[in-house]
This record gives sequence, C-alpha cells and structure tokens, in this order.
Amino acid sequence: MTALLKFLLIIICVLWLIRMLVRLLLPILFQKLVNKAQQRVNNPYQQQTYQRKQSQPSGKLNIDYIPPKDKEARAADRAGDFIDFEEIK
Repeated sequence: MTALLKFLLIIICVLWLIRMLVRLLLPILFQKLVNKAQQRVNNPYQQQTYQRKQSQPSGKLNIDYIPPKDKEARAADRAGDFIDFEEIK
C-alpha cells in the first residue's frame, strides 16, 4: 500500500515539474520560432529593395524589353489623323 502511494506521489511530482518547465520554456521556444520566421520573410524583401536602390539612380527609367509592333499597328501609325464624326439623318 505504501509503495502505491509512493509511486503516485512520484508521478504527481514529475508531472507537476514537467508542467512548470513547459510553462517556462514553451513561450521562449515559440518566440524564437516567430523571430526566425519573420527574418525569413523580411530578409529577401530587404535585399531586393536594397539591390534596386543600388542598381538604379533615382529619376532614371530603364526599359528592358520593347515588344515588336504587329502589321496593323504599323499601318495605323502611317495612316494619319482620324477625325471623329456623327451621322446626321
């Protein structure tokens, strides 16, 4: 009978100790995980903005690609001015 009480008392003490450790350590671990996740999200964004600022001086415009015009667009460019009109009946 005393062995059973001793066993239950030890189990209760161990569980209480685990509970206290979890209450102390779990918030610290979650905070570290959140900080690492924030750093992963922020670092690529910060690097991209820094590279963009370094690569282009302010006020300059750089065009990398101009698509070729199709035949209809070229013909419209050469056709001249168009005048809007209304039909009178």
